[in-house]
Amino acid sequence: MRSHESNMDLALGQAAAAGDAGEVPVGAVLVDESGKVLSAAGNQVITRADPTAHAEIICLRDAAKQIGNYRLLGTRLYVTIEPCIMCMGAVIHARVATVIFGASDPKWGGSGSVYDLPGDRRFNHHPQVISGICEDRCRALLQDFFRARRNSVATLNNIK
Repeated sequence: MRSHESNMDLALGQAAAAGDAGEVPVGAVLVDESGKVLSAAGNQVITRADPTAHAEIICLRDAAKQIGNYRLLGTRLYVTIEPCIMCMGAVIHARVATVIFGASDPKWGGSGSVYDLPGDRRFNHHPQVISGICEDRCRALLQDFFRARRNSVATLNNIK
């Protein structure tokens, strides 16, 4: 079975591909109990013109379709950044066993930063959450993407 770091490497590859396509560089990988990759995706919100096309949602949809069941029991979801509340809600509905993420998201995080959906005892499922896997690399990928965007806008503004 692959380590958390090697699965996060796969998610980072998905995130980099999303960034290259002009999407916010977030990647996700869903693995089953044996460690087999069921699905992998990067953000596609812009590409699909779909506000729900986060990497996590795409992974959950693809895996559920593949196995023919919305319940993804025993699975682990690797994500480069802390899932938002929409994605954590979907994780809880899908009964994902564990969410492993790289960098925390102090603006949108649904796994402890802004909200703590997995810790809310009112829900009937409580996925385990592991944070900080390849954290520096995950954070750097996002920071570099947004820095480049800001620099690009600043350059365009100076040209005019």
